[in-house]
Order: sequence, then C-alpha cells, then structure tokens
Amino acid sequence: MNPDRFLRALPVALASAFVVLPGVASAVQPFAISRIDVEGLTRTDPATVLAALPFKVGQTYTDDGGTAALRALFATGLFNDVRLDVRGSALVVVVAERPFVSSIDIEGMKEFPKDTVLPALKSVGLAVGQPVSQAVLDRVEQELRQQYLSRSLYGAQVTASLLPAGPDRVRVAIKVSEGGPARITRLHIAGNKAFSESTLLSEMSLGATGVFSWISKNDRYSREKLDADLDKLRQFYLRRGYLDFDVLSPDVSISPDRQNIDINITVSEGRPYTVSGVALSGDFLGRDAEFASLITVQPGKTYDADQVKASQEAIAKRYSGYGYAFADVSITPQLDRANGLVQLTVRADPRQRVYVRRINVSGNAQTRDSVIRREMRQLEAGWYDAEKIRLSRDRIDRLGFFSDVAINTKPVPGYPDQVDLDVAVTERSTGNVNLGAGYSQTEKFSIQGSLTLDNLFGTGNLFSTELNTSKYSRSLGFRLVQPYFTQSGISRSLDVGYRTSRPFNSTATSFELATLNAAVRFGIPVSETDRVFLGIGAEQNIIGTSDTLPLAYQQYALQYGRRSTAIPLTLGWERDQRNSALAPTSGSYQRLNLELSPFSASRYARLNAQAQQYAELPAGMSLGLNAELGYGKGLGGSPYPFFKNFFGGGLGSVRAFDQGSLGRVDPTGVYLGGTRSANVNAELYVPVPGTGRDRTLRFFGFMDAGNVWGADEPITTATVRASAGVGLSWLSPVGPLSLSYGRPLRSLQGDRIQKFQFQIGTAF
Repeated sequence: MNPDRFLRALPVALASAFVVLPGVASAVQPFAISRIDVEGLTRTDPATVLAALPFKVGQTYTDDGGTAALRALFATGLFNDVRLDVRGSALVVVVAERPFVSSIDIEGMKEFPKDTVLPALKSVGLAVGQPVSQAVLDRVEQELRQQYLSRSLYGAQVTASLLPAGPDRVRVAIKVSEGGPARITRLHIAGNKAFSESTLLSEMSLGATGVFSWISKNDRYSREKLDADLDKLRQFYLRRGYLDFDVLSPDVSISPDRQNIDINITVSEGRPYTVSGVALSGDFLGRDAEFASLITVQPGKTYDADQVKASQEAIAKRYSGYGYAFADVSITPQLDRANGLVQLTVRADPRQRVYVRRINVSGNAQTRDSVIRREMRQLEAGWYDAEKIRLSRDRIDRLGFFSDVAINTKPVPGYPDQVDLDVAVTERSTGNVNLGAGYSQTEKFSIQGSLTLDNLFGTGNLFSTELNTSKYSRSLGFRLVQPYFTQSGISRSLDVGYRTSRPFNSTATSFELATLNAAVRFGIPVSETDRVFLGIGAEQNIIGTSDTLPLAYQQYALQYGRRSTAIPLTLGWERDQRNSALAPTSGSYQRLNLELSPFSASRYARLNAQAQQYAELPAGMSLGLNAELGYGKGLGGSPYPFFKNFFGGGLGSVRAFDQGSLGRVDPTGVYLGGTRSANVNAELYVPVPGTGRDRTLRFFGFMDAGNVWGADEPITTATVRASAGVGLSWLSPVGPLSLSYGRPLRSLQGDRIQKFQFQIGTAF
C-alpha cells in the first residue's frame, strides 16, 4: 500500500469509529476534492448521500469536514456503518445500509387494536418500508410498556426483535405478554374528621374492585387519574369553605406480583370559613351596581368555591357582552384564621375592547360553509359578544348535523383589538334509516321504516321518504324541508303521500282506509328561538269495503260517503331553547299546532300541544320532562272524522302498553283511539359507566302516564294508565335508538301489555 495514501486514510478511518474531539491535531493535509464516489448502496439514491455531505467537488477537504460528514450521514438513520476513504484527490464514501422493514408482526397483544398501534409505532420510527436499527426497537419497547402502564398492566412484557426476511430486509417481531391488570384492592383516606371516608370516596373516580369494575374499570390505577381525584377532593372541601384544606402526598404501593395496588391518602382539613364581606376593585365601566348584582357570594354565608367561580365567570361574561373579550377578573380571598372569616375582593381589568375580524369554519367535509354561517349571530367586523357566540353555538348544534360543536376565540397576533372565531364541528351521519319495532305474544315481531336525509347534499335541506309495509299500514310518502327558503330564514316544507291502513288489531286482509295527501307549509322566524307556521293542504280519504270494516267506519261512510275530501289549514308555533336537538341536557321546547278544515265535507279542528324541559344534574345525569295534549272537534254540526283520532300506548306515549291500544275499542275489536289525548313522561338519563359521560349513549329510567278519550267519555284520573321502566338511548349511525323495558303501574282489564319495545328515530 502507498504510505502516503495510508497516512491520509488512517485519521479518516479513526474518525468513523470515534468522535473526534476539538483541538486534536489533524493528520490529513487539506486537499482539493476532484471526485466523490459512493460505495455500498443498494436502495438509497446516491444523491441522498451527496446532499448530506458538507462539501462538494472542487472544495477543500479537511479533518473537521470529514467528521461533520460522518455525523451527517449517521444522522440520516439510513446506515449501520459509514467510512470515508481518501484515494489520491478522490473521496470515497463507503456505507453499509440498514435493512428495511418488510413486515411487522405483533403477537399476544389484546389490550390495543393493531390498527391503532401501527400508527403509534410509526411515530417512534418503526414502519414498513423504513430502515430499522436496535435503537428504534428499544424505543418501540419503551413506548409500548408505557402504554400498558397507563392501563394498569404493570406486569406486561414487550420484546421486539429483527428476523431476516431476504436481502437487506428484516421482519420485526413484537411479542407481548400482557398479564393481568393491576387492580386497586384498597383505597383508604385518613385525617378526615368533618366528612366520612365513604362520602369522600364517592367523589373519586378510582375505587377498589367492585361489582361494576369490569365495566367502569375504576379499579385500574394511573397517576393521572389519581391526580384528578385529588383535585376533586380539594374542590369538594373548597365548596364547603375549607380554604386551608391540603392533600399530603399519597402512598401508592404495589404487590410483588404487580397485580394488587394499595392507595393511602392523608388529608389535612383545616376549618370552614365564613364570608365577612365582598368588595369591588378596578374598572367596572361605571356599572358597579350591575356587576355587583352578578356576585352570588353573600356575607355571612359559608365560603363556596363554586359560587366564587360562577360569580367570576358571570362578571367576565358580562364584560364580553360589552366587547371586552379578554377582561381579567379575579376574586382574591383574605383569610382571618383567628376568627374563621374570609374577605373577598373582586378585581377587574376590562383591558381593550375587541371586535371579531374573521370567522373560520372547520370540520365540515360535507356540510356547506353557508349552512353553518347563516346560524351565526356573532358577525364579522362586529364587537365581540359572548352571548351571541353562545347562541350561535346552540343554533348550530340544534341543526342536528354534528356530534360536537365548539367555537374558540383566538387573538390576532399584532392586533390587540381583534380576535378570530374558530368554529370547529364534528359531522355525524345524517342519512338515517328509521325503524320502529316491538314484540308481543299476539303480534309477534313487527317493523316499519323510512329513509331520511337530514342534510341533503350538505345544503341543510331535509328530504325523507317513507315506505311502510307493516301489518296494519302501507304507505309511500315524500317530504322536502328547506330551512332557508328565503334569505331571511323563512322555511318551506312540501309533503306528498299515499297511505293505506287498517286499524290496530283489525283482522281484515285488505285496506280499510286509503289517504292521499299533499301540503305546503311555511315557517316564519319571529325571534331567535320562536317560529310561526302557516300552511295549506289537500287530502282525500277513501273508506274500503272489507267485510270486517269497523262499525265506526261503516257509520261514517253511510253518512258522508266513502270518499271524503278536506282542505286543511295549519297554524303553528314553536319555541326551541334546547342546548341540542339530538341529546338535550338543558333548556326547553314548546310547540302548538292547529289544523283547521272549515270548507269541505270533513269539517273539523285538531289541536296538538307539546312542552319539554331538560335539566342537568350532578354526576353527568340529566332529567327530561315531556307533556303532550291533543284535542279534536267537528265543526258546523259535522262529527269529528275518525281518521283524525289521537292514539296512545307504546313509544312516544305510555310505554309498556301495546302501540296504539289505548282509547276506545270498536265492537269488532279494533283500536279507534280518541278525540282527546294526554300523556306525560319523565326520563332520568344516566351516563353509561366507562364512556366518559358520553351523552350519545345513556341509560334512562322512565315513568309515563296518559290515555286517550272519545268525545262522549269523561276525562278522569281513574282512566289514566301509567308505567315505569328502564331503557337505553343511543345516537346510533342509523339514527337515535331507544330501547325500553317497562311494566304497567296502572292498567285496566282488557289492556294489552308489551313490556319490551324499541324504536329508531324517535325521542320520548
């Protein structure tokens, strides 16, 4: 070997194996690079190597440059080994490529689905088609172990290894032994005197293994959950005036087999404080009395952290109503420990008034921007108003197109008087297949259905078609609703339908009533929550000729003929103040509808009214109340047409009774309903354990009461039916689903009972 070439190559070879420290003298004389060659590549483009080098052909090579080149090439993660050779005035880069991953096999993993694990592995550098090293495998093992720790699987073992799979290819084998989760066998609180241990434990989400732990998984320990529970304890005491309350470091111990966990928490309660006074300090825009009225904390009462927080938020919200979006509001306590008193000082700085520069909409892949923007009551270039923003959020949520709606305020950099609003929505499936079904010993299984597109082509319009082939009714109908028929928000609905039906419990083999109808209806907004409806329609009813025709049908046909035509006029009113149309937890809803037909043979008036009220309760629960009344009367001496009767029983009325079975029964045994109806419903919604209080999936308990009456029947409490039971409410991909199982609390002889019922596409 040429001695000069050897002397030149030796320092470079040493640099490839050791980090060259600053200050070490170079043994290679700088030289001009005439050529750069790359050896050892099989997959990587030579341009990738050349781009990483800190020098080019024609530039001067130095030892420092060689060290930097080695570091840059190793940093690409593509090579297991890199060496620089100097051959005359040529520089040769010799590399050994890392093998690339041909497949990733995971064995023994049950806690996490594979389709969620692979993206997580990619984030730490492991993916099919990418080079791999032992350092990457170490990161994979560490990341998976950390994920198992978060699920209380402290005994989980993870091993990642490389197996040959061909030239320059390897297969990554990840073997997992999950073991069983470590469960909390004992959770103890010490130092508490004012409140019992059971009371404090009920405030925590963690708990010792119990009957429902397999659902809620509350016995699986994590530090994050424990910290959250300790904060809940602090809030519990602060709501009761214990301002000196403190939690000492909890003691968490795990058994040698890493399966059982004991948690001991020691608290220092202190004493409760009484509010001695409340003072204002700062700029209250000359409206001191107005802002003071928002403070719910009263002198002489025990300090309540929730009241303090609510007062602080109410004051900040009032500032935002005047355009001060970033008002700084704080309530500072000054403690008199000797006497157990606390003086509160409300400090406020409105800062600068701001206006909304731009409203950005995101998350609407299908729904058009205009559908969302037309519900906004906070406008661009207008002063910021928190109440208008809240109203905008509720209006967007009430559309029913989104499972989640959030409006976030974002300051505009460099402009302290401007903000942007980011409207983020999460779309839900709006193509619903609505099903109604039930089971009884006599009727067995029955089902009806329709198809509804609540957000047709993302326009916000509703289109529905009903095709029903049930035992008692066959129908085909179409409906189109345009919420914004005009720019001012006047809505229009068009309905066309044809239906043939037999009364409930009829034994006829052919239809006994056919109805052809068409109608148009306009909705006129009169306020943010109120709307008035005006409409007109045309309807023809044809009574059949079945041998088993109910007596009521025969009498009506003899007096008015088998064909009956009506031109009904409709007048309605609606007020919607719910926080959601799909799964409301607060707010109210009322509607009133009058159908009037004064110009035809079938002259009648039909009135229907409904009211709903929702209230949020502790622990993620909520209460829903519903009441509905119906009244029908013939006009001008004409009898009220039987085909406009109200029906009761079943879902939407009094559950646990057969659908439509309440009310008058014809001598032939069919259900005729009645001219007057009333029913009330109460539902207590409870979140399903382990779902994080998801309002789209909830258990509920219910109580129903009601009945229908004929025109000559007295309305008395003795005839009211009642029921109670439990059920499940789920906003499924095919529409709202309600399952219920109930028992009658009050029933009369001859009533038909149907304990289990379910329906998709209905509420109450």
